[in-house]
Amino acid sequence: MYKITVDGKTMVGCNHDAWLTTPKIWFETARHKNEYGTVFTGSREVSPSRITPQSGMNTVGLAFSRLASYYPVQNNPFSNRLKITSEADYLSKILHKCATVKEVKKHIEQYDHSFFLNDVFIYIDSLGDYLIVEPYKLIEGNNPNYVLANFCPSITDNKQARKLERYRNGEGFLKTNKAIASLDFCTTLSDTMSVCRSRNGDGTLITSIFNTKEKIVSLYFYHNFDTLVQYSLTDELSKGDHILNLPEIFPKNAEFERLVNFKTPSNTVALRVLLVLIAGLLALISFALFISQLRKNKTTSLSLKSVVVISLLNLILIAYIFVLITNKGIFYFDVPYKHPTSSLITASSYTPFLLLISFIPIIIYTRNKLKSDKTKFWINSTLVLNNMVYFILVLGFGYWGLYSFWN
Repeated sequence: MYKITVDGKTMVGCNHDAWLTTPKIWFETARHKNEYGTVFTGSREVSPSRITPQSGMNTVGLAFSRLASYYPVQNNPFSNRLKITSEADYLSKILHKCATVKEVKKHIEQYDHSFFLNDVFIYIDSLGDYLIVEPYKLIEGNNPNYVLANFCPSITDNKQARKLERYRNGEGFLKTNKAIASLDFCTTLSDTMSVCRSRNGDGTLITSIFNTKEKIVSLYFYHNFDTLVQYSLTDELSKGDHILNLPEIFPKNAEFERLVNFKTPSNTVALRVLLVLIAGLLALISFALFISQLRKNKTTSLSLKSVVVISLLNLILIAYIFVLITNKGIFYFDVPYKHPTSSLITASSYTPFLLLISFIPIIIYTRNKLKSDKTKFWINSTLVLNNMVYFILVLGFGYWGLYSFWN
């Protein structure tokens, strides 16, 4: 995100980068006397009828943006403060109640904002002052131009921050171009900081540009900056509370349609269940193969070496299935996936290739056992079932693009 203040006019741009498929903009009228109407954009559903705000602006020009970030856990210094029980209600209330970053700071200081351990927030008022809200710290600033990405400034120096391409692009653009508080300038800057990843077209889902002086929100959808949709906050609030689905107000976007139709364990319950069943089946097969060693007959049973090799591969696949179920990014970022904090998860990204390399030798081994009249039927059946599971996983890994290292 960025903010630009020129000649008393402040513009705020926010790129919401996500693989979620429920992007929305919604308008909320003032709830009580002396409160403000608001507009929010976001895509993460926390209930069937509730979206968590990702960015927004109110009728006095206070805007905000939320960015994913990392902050190490500390002893909580705010344990005696009010607890946040609903992040959507908490974030909405700030824009409904506050007009300036001073008021935002006073409001937030009542709460245990370490609740948002994996987020950094920035609030910008119509004068161009801003407040950065980290899990354990609040930072005020008033630079005319400011860029923030997925990091907490208090623990991240500029050298580290510039490792993030989007931040580096935005900072570089503002250094080489004279800032203008205009929609054209902000659109170009937002485009410079946007993402269109090579896999599944994933990247910037919503671009929101807030004109805090004229109270206009400008939208671009799914990193396509050819089509602009604008809303006057005042006009929209006169219609009462309402919510709009972004895919319905923009022309059909082929990349977004591909994202919607891309099935992963994170968006399809049946796939999660199937992967759990496959993991259980792999464990059962390995157990059965080891049982075959208890009553070993050299002329009828498998060798210990073959049992160990197959069982070890199964154990690796079971661990990788757990990684797939718990890490959405694997399905969208480049192959091999590089986890930001776990070297083990990064190493696990080579598992599909390990399976592919091992698959043909294991098929050949199984075929030889099937040709032998000395191998017990139940052992042959177990080997065939194991190969069928491998085949299903190879197909799944291929569908998810986990072999597409050339991207």
